[in-house]
Amino acid sequence: MELKVRLDRTLGAVPTPVDLVKLMVALAKPPDRRCRVLEPACGDCPFLEAFAQCYGFQHEFVGIDIDPNAIIRSKVRLPFATILEGDFLLWQPDERFDIIIGNPPYGIIGDASHYPIHILKDRKDIYKQRFRTWHGKFNIYGAFIEHAVNLLKPEGKLVFVVPASWLVLDDFAKLRLFLANSGHLSVYYVGKVFPRRNVSCVVMVFEKSSKGMNLYDGRTLVVSKPNYKGELIRFETPQALSFEQSGIPLERLFEIHFAARSPEIRSHPQVSTKPQSGLVPVLTGRNLKTGWIDYEHCYSGFWMPKEAAPTLRFFYGFPHIVIGHTKGTKVVAALDERCYPWREEFHLVPKVDGLDLHSIVRYLNSEPVQEYVHALYRDFVPHLTLTMLKRVPIPQALTANSKMPTLPLER
Repeated sequence: MELKVRLDRTLGAVPTPVDLVKLMVALAKPPDRRCRVLEPACGDCPFLEAFAQCYGFQHEFVGIDIDPNAIIRSKVRLPFATILEGDFLLWQPDERFDIIIGNPPYGIIGDASHYPIHILKDRKDIYKQRFRTWHGKFNIYGAFIEHAVNLLKPEGKLVFVVPASWLVLDDFAKLRLFLANSGHLSVYYVGKVFPRRNVSCVVMVFEKSSKGMNLYDGRTLVVSKPNYKGELIRFETPQALSFEQSGIPLERLFEIHFAARSPEIRSHPQVSTKPQSGLVPVLTGRNLKTGWIDYEHCYSGFWMPKEAAPTLRFFYGFPHIVIGHTKGTKVVAALDERCYPWREEFHLVPKVDGLDLHSIVRYLNSEPVQEYVHALYRDFVPHLTLTMLKRVPIPQALTANSKMPTLPLER
């Protein structure tokens, strides 16, 4: 299989800041005087070089990268290391490692028109068959984590800097369970540490020799779970958990739907790409504001008869709450009283009668809700997820006039 490679975003490579390299090398302190140390997707081998300078050159150093140009440079810079050219995800060395450290590539593999790592598209099916934690769209860094764990010795340690998205996204549920069953996790939230990259990151330290999970804000321990089972990893402070447990989970009061997608809208026989008399804009996230909806502007580029909207989604046919999916990690809600068609966002349909939707919208936009969401999820991902939204607590006082039995607060 021919593969033209370059050390750029088509392979998900991002240079690691020097201070971050130093932090990770400090967390990767070797257990013995001589260890086998691996840097996957090594590029110019910043971690092997820093490790050798910190702990000595007597260790056995191995780097592997898919980019032949990086291999040439690294062999010149690190003559004491074994530098291999190859695809780490398909590599099966004869020996395991005491320490694996690095900055694996990140990105979704797919078509060039939509996904950054399109250069590996022909290998995606091979990867999916090879890695048991691969699920949904996934992200290549998840496969790097799984493979690295499997290449560790029984007492081995993995130190990776990766996007924080695996902490909370459903696509990584299998990966979290795999890690929980395989060893102990220490997760250090470091935020947006890569210049010109709008990605929030964590440094994960995985050790095969024990179990449990610790979550740090920087170097400050915030959450400790000796019996971690693979659930979401959140900043579960007592205040945030108390707030979450004070109400009824939103998913018990509402069905949560997502809007029609662009291909479906585009193919609808009554949709136009030009404004015409009798047509209304198909709304998007840009039309959704805190507590109100801009019905006038068409950001989607689509128009259609308002009375035809329910043929796209049934809930377009009656007033309901719309909550932003694309507004960052916060809750932005409004009541669509005009019943317009939408291309984006979450749409809430009550499961019970008598809910005061206006009051619930005001509550969802309130400062306590924003503080709750930010406290738990920071900026782990750039959007509100379905799983986050399901857990937002609705005070029982806002359901007082609804026709429903009293629900227990246990989660």
